[in-house]
Amino acid sequence: MEGLQRCFVLHSRPYSETSLILDVFSEDHGRLTLLSKGARRKRSNLKGTLQPFTPLFMKWSGKGAMPVLTHAEPISIGLPMRSYILYSAMYVNEILVRVLGNHTPYPQLFLDYLNALRELAQADNPEPALRRFELSLLHHLGYGIDFLHCAGSGLGVEDDMTYNYREQQGFIASMKIGQMTFKGNELKAIAARCFETPEQLRAAKRFTRMALKPYLGSKPLKSRELFIPRGRRIGT
Repeated sequence: MEGLQRCFVLHSRPYSETSLILDVFSEDHGRLTLLSKGARRKRSNLKGTLQPFTPLFMKWSGKGAMPVLTHAEPISIGLPMRSYILYSAMYVNEILVRVLGNHTPYPQLFLDYLNALRELAQADNPEPALRRFELSLLHHLGYGIDFLHCAGSGLGVEDDMTYNYREQQGFIASMKIGQMTFKGNELKAIAARCFETPEQLRAAKRFTRMALKPYLGSKPLKSRELFIPRGRRIGT
C-alpha cells in the first residue's frame, strides 16, 4: 500500500513472544488484521502507541490475510473513556470486529465511528451515542427499513399508533403490544436518531438488538459480560 492511513486499533492480542496481532479499522480499507512484529519488545517504539481509541496514522505491507505493520504514529492523544463509558466504547469496537468483513471500505462509517467515540468521551449517559452508532452501522451494512411509513398501507406513521415489526418488511399497524411493537413517535425518533424521552431510547435499544442479532450471531459479547459482576445497567 502507499501512503499513511487514518486508523484505529479495535483489538489486539499477543502473537509469539514479541509481536501483536491487531484488528484495525481504517478509513480507506475498512477492517483488516495486521501483524505488528516486535511490538511487545521492551524497547519497541510502538509501546503504548497501539491502543484503542487513539487516532493513528498507519502503514503496512503485504497483500495476504495478515499484512505487516510498517509504521504507526498517533495523530492526537487517545480519547478519554472514563469508568463505565469505557465498556460502552469497547462494545462499539467489538461489534465492528464481529460484523465487518476484511478489506471492505466504509469511509463514512469510519467518520461515524470517530463521532461516536467523541460523543462517548463527553457523555454521562452512553446510550444515545450507542444507539446512533448502531443505526449507522445497520445502514452501512445495507439494512434498509422505512421507519416513517406503514409497510401495509404506505401511510405515514402516527405518533400514538402502535406498529408491529416484521423482519424484511417493516412496520405494520397493529393493536397488539409486545417486544416487536413500537409507537409511531418511537419510530420517528429512531429514523431521526434523536431521542427526547427515555421511552424512545429504550425502543431504539430494543430495535437495534433485534436488527443486529443476525449479524452478531449467538456468541455472547465479551464487552456486555464486563458489566454483569458490577451490577451496572449497560448501554449496550
